[in-house]
Formats: sequence, C-alpha cells, structure tokens
Amino acid sequence: MKGVVFDGERVRVVDDLEIRAPGPGEVLVGIAAAGLCHSDLSVVDGTIPFPVPVVLGHEGAGVVAAVGPGVVHVAPGDHVSLSTLANCGACADCDRGRPTMCRRAIGRPGRPFSRGGAPVFQFAANSAFAERTVVKAVQAVKIPADVPLTSAALIGCGVLTGVGAVLNRARVERGDTVVVIGTGGVGLNVLQGARIAGASAIVAVDTNPAKEAVARQFGATDFLASVDGVRDVLPAGADHVFECVGSTALIRAAIELLDRRGQAVLLGMTSPSAQAAFLPASLFLDKSVLGCRYGSSRPQHDIALYADLYRQGRLLLDELVTATYPVEDFAKAADDAQQGRVARGVLTF
Repeated sequence: MKGVVFDGERVRVVDDLEIRAPGPGEVLVGIAAAGLCHSDLSVVDGTIPFPVPVVLGHEGAGVVAAVGPGVVHVAPGDHVSLSTLANCGACADCDRGRPTMCRRAIGRPGRPFSRGGAPVFQFAANSAFAERTVVKAVQAVKIPADVPLTSAALIGCGVLTGVGAVLNRARVERGDTVVVIGTGGVGLNVLQGARIAGASAIVAVDTNPAKEAVARQFGATDFLASVDGVRDVLPAGADHVFECVGSTALIRAAIELLDRRGQAVLLGMTSPSAQAAFLPASLFLDKSVLGCRYGSSRPQHDIALYADLYRQGRLLLDELVTATYPVEDFAKAADDAQQGRVARGVLTF
C-alpha cells in the first residue's frame, strides 16, 4: 500500500508498505484524508526528534476496516476521526479526565508497518499518511457519516489543539479579550474557539496580509500585521494571548501584551533547546504563562462535540481545507504549507 515515509534524510511516497492486522484493543482504519500539519514537517527538519524510518501523518479520518478483540464502540464501516493520543485510560491522569497528561500517550512509538520485512515506526501513534493504519481503540472516534472526511480529518489535531486551547485550557469567558499571534491552521482554530466562547474582541496578528480575510471569517474582529499595534486596539492589554508560531521573541511579546490577570498560552512548537526570555516582574499582577498539550482535550468527548458543532454550523471545518492533494503530490503539499499558501492542505487516498 501507499504511504509517506521519512528515512532520516528524505521523504518519499512509497507503494510497498505493509501493515499488520489489529490486535486486542486496536482498530484498522482505511484512511480517506489526512491533514498536513507543521508537526509532520518538524519531524523532517529535526525540530521534533523521532526515530526513523517512520510513516508520517497524525491528523486523519477514514472508515473502520476491522477491529481487534475487545473493541465494541466502533465497527467496520463506521466513519472515524483519529486522535494522536493513544492514552491508556487507566492511569491517574486518565481517570481524572486528563488524557493529554497520560504518560503512556507519547514516547513509546510502535512499529505496525513494515517494508521488505523491516519494521517501520508509527508517528504520533497514528501515521495517517498511509492507505491504512492501526490505532488504539481509544484513538478512533465515531463521527456522523454526513461529515465530509476531508474536513473531519482536521478535527484530530488542528481543531482539537486550537479550539481546545480556548475552551479547555484558557477557559475563555464571554466578554473576554483575545489576541492570536499566527493564523495558520492552529491559529485559525483558536480564533473560532474564541468566537464560540463569546470573546468581545479577537485580535489576529500575522505578517501575511493575505490572511486577513480568512482570519475574519473564523472570528477575528481586528487584524494586524505586527504585535506592535495590539495596544492601539486593546490599550490595557488582553485577557488571553495565544502564541501559535513558536517564536521565542513572540512568546515574550505575548506576555507583555497581557492585561492584569491575563494568560499567555503557548501553542507554537519551538526547538527543544530554544529558550525564551521575559521580565518576571511583568507577571506580578496575577498574570500566567500556560503550556498546552493537544488542547488539553478529551478526544472521545471533544471530537464528537466538534463534529456536532460543525453540523450545527457553529464550527468551521470545510473552510479550513484550502487545497486537497493526492498522496503522490506530497512534495507540493509540503511546499505549499511551508510557504504559507494554505490554511490546511489535505492529502487524499
């Protein structure tokens, strides 16, 4: 079968991947669509260290092909959106409803794929850039069949991360003020999360003026080309500032833009060795700097919720899909993503 493999030096679309059958508590999914996220590209450029060879992709949706023993919540033929977290469901954090904190959810990459008899790693317990993948049952979330799979693919990472950061981590309240730095796939979902939460002012910041129209479509009330203009819109600062770029300079700017009791939420992926500097005194008025993993989400609950909000017309998914590409055109999709030409490009199988 076809898949996108990174061998440590280059990325190739191969057609000789093999995958094992699902075991107990596992689901085999035929992938229909997979979003290309910057996290996939970060594996290729080394920002995210990962063992190789590896099948890339972690934001996908498809149709259940088979289930292993013990799986009862999905069945062959069901449409599913995939989570990247293979949380165990039994540890203290899972029991408290904090699956993103499960210590078994990351750092133990499996190898359900093979090429020529040699095992190949799975990225983010998912590897959606393949015609079929095996995931833990907890990762497969059933969605209504009328949700297009090209749109549903984006729920499992970009939507969970962005909307979840607003609703679950920052807990933005009606009337709050919000600044979103960076309007890529995650930033757009932060914008619409703030809109859904009822924020009174939602300021989008991006150096690319071509992104203004889509930022406003997703919820921005103002659009700026630089953080330097934020105080003109919000003289006292913002209740919440979301950094979605992964720039240490912008992390400092996010903290400096906070109003009293404000929160800076860090979503952009920096290099593992990057260090950010800021003035500790700037936090003394009850300000906070928050990390956020995967939108502090509960995937089985949140993916179903976001699919329902989409069906109600309250959450935008179709509008996130700027372009679709057959998997063979991965190189073009990656270049478009790196150059900022798309909100989200989606590979199709």
